[in-house]
Parts: sequence; C-alpha cells; structure tokens
Amino acid sequence: MNKKTLCLVLLSGILVLAFVPQVVVLAQGAAAGAGAGGGGQSLQAIAQKVADNLTPLAGALATIAFIVSGIMFLTATGNPSNMSVAKASLLAGVIGIVVIVLAKGAEAFVKQLTGL
Repeated sequence: MNKKTLCLVLLSGILVLAFVPQVVVLAQGAAAGAGAGGGGQSLQAIAQKVADNLTPLAGALATIAFIVSGIMFLTATGNPSNMSVAKASLLAGVIGIVVIVLAKGAEAFVKQLTGL
C-alpha cells in the first residue's frame, strides 16, 4: 500500500469517527419527530454543527503537517530531495492554516451580510 492510499484511508477513518456520533443523534432526533422533543433541526443548524466539528479537525491536521515537516527537516541531513519534500509539507501546513482562518472569516462575513 503506498503512502497516498494509507493517508487517504486514515483520513477517512478519522472523519467517520468524528461524524458517526453526530449522525446517529440527528437520525434519532429525526425519527422522534419535531413534536416529540427531538429533530426538527434546520439545514443551517446541521451545517453549522458540521463546520464546528471540521474546524478543529482541520487545525489538528495542519498542526500535524507542521510537526511532520519539522521531523523531515531534521532527518533530511542535507539531502536536497528530502529538503524539498519537507518544504512542501511545511507549505501545506501553512496553506491549511490560512484556509481555515479565511473560511472562518468568510463565514462571519456572510452571516453579517445576510443578517443570520
């Protein structure tokens, strides 16, 4: 199994473990009906819960990219190809953090613009 496949499988497993409890709660609430004290959540509320759960996960993955790139820099021992891979990993971490910050800022901007 190559590294890309392994990373994809691990990421999928993390996402499944992060969202299975929430999906079960939403499904139970929908089965109970809005009048029975459960369910009745709007699509906006569900999307907000998903966004609230994805933000820390994305931050954790970006932090892991920083740690991995640091380890790669330390173990590169001057090898130019290993250094370029470490630089790419560091760049991925920086881009991840920037995307997370911009996404939260865009969310706040849209909420203020629409008045929600």
